[in-house]
Amino acid sequence: MYYILFYKTVENYLERRVPLREKHLAYANASYQRGELFIAGALADPADSAVLVFKGENSSVAEEFAKNDPYVLNGLITEWKVRPWTVVIGG
Repeated sequence: MYYILFYKTVENYLERRVPLREKHLAYANASYQRGELFIAGALADPADSAVLVFKGENSSVAEEFAKNDPYVLNGLITEWKVRPWTVVIGG
């Protein structure tokens, strides 16, 4: 099953993420290497949110990711939620 983690970001997110970006990307890459994180990225125009897709037996992998993400821990994410995604084509 797939789970989508939706992030809402703070104002001036692109500028404010710079000091934490390396830590966040290392954290995300580790999740990807473990086979948990499937695909991820920020939305543009405006850059006010991001979407991360996880694959697992339940939503806990996405929830735990969010709880420990340097962006969340340092206040760059104003809100996050996880929703199950039923994929009917691909995957």
